[in-house]
Amino acid sequence: MNTHSNTRLIKQIAQDLGFSFCGISRAEFLKEEAPKLEEWLKRGYHGKMGYLENHFDKRLDPRLLVPGAKSVVSLIYNYSPEQNQSSDAPYKLARYAYGQDYHFTIKNKLKEFVKKTEEQIGKVEGRVFVDSAPVHERAWADKSGLGWVGKNSLLLNRQMGSYFFLAELIIDLELEPDGPMKDYCGTCTACQDACPTDAITEPYVVDGSRCISYLTIELKEEIATEFKGKMDNWVFGCDICQEVCPWNKFSKPHNEPTFRPQGWEDFTKQEWKEMTREVFQKVFKKSAVKRTKYEGLMRNIRFIDEGEDHQPDQ
Repeated sequence: MNTHSNTRLIKQIAQDLGFSFCGISRAEFLKEEAPKLEEWLKRGYHGKMGYLENHFDKRLDPRLLVPGAKSVVSLIYNYSPEQNQSSDAPYKLARYAYGQDYHFTIKNKLKEFVKKTEEQIGKVEGRVFVDSAPVHERAWADKSGLGWVGKNSLLLNRQMGSYFFLAELIIDLELEPDGPMKDYCGTCTACQDACPTDAITEPYVVDGSRCISYLTIELKEEIATEFKGKMDNWVFGCDICQEVCPWNKFSKPHNEPTFRPQGWEDFTKQEWKEMTREVFQKVFKKSAVKRTKYEGLMRNIRFIDEGEDHQPDQ
């Protein structure tokens, strides 16, 4: 099989496995991203996420992760829910965490992807990734034409907005690369204007250490008092900059059974606040929410409640 037919095969397998889009790039050094990443780290925008300082070279050159790599296959998998949390929900979870942990669902699909590819082409050397290694996934998705990196630093797609996961195959198979698409953000600053913690410091630059997602998930110590009253009831992650993005009016509900809510969606405020460790383990057993651990979730709930107490009288 030649490069053209291999490329068509890869895109067909992606479609058959339920991926919404598939784009391809040559595995090479991301020279345009290097100074941006260096500057972002220098400003300390990664907060306490020290791991982002590690493997700087690998983040920019996939051939250091996968020797002999020739192509990066970037994939989009939809997680936009059929129904969002009620607007009067006492506490909010980011939409991506409604169901079971996406890492398992997508990793299984990627393993199946490799199996189907090898059945048709023969042995393919490489690795699969879903938010689990030093892969600059948004840069690769951008480069392969799956969308463009928006002013909130998320990948935006004209057909489906931004409620999706990214995944990659870095393989030694020569494939036809797709080109990038243009930026369609225009003069819109909706995401920047809506962020309650001013995490989007300038268009396309996010101070991760101020982002509600970072504060509720990555930060392991106490949340700084300057954020009291600004969390908008988010206890795990945040979707504000996506909710206001005009491109998300094109999002359509996923049809992935494992992404459906797992039994927490009707909790009252009292049930959230009085949740025991046992209930947490049971309800969030297969959920991404486990990442913040029981202590982290309860810290977030307490912090939001304290913030409400600090709100000035209307």
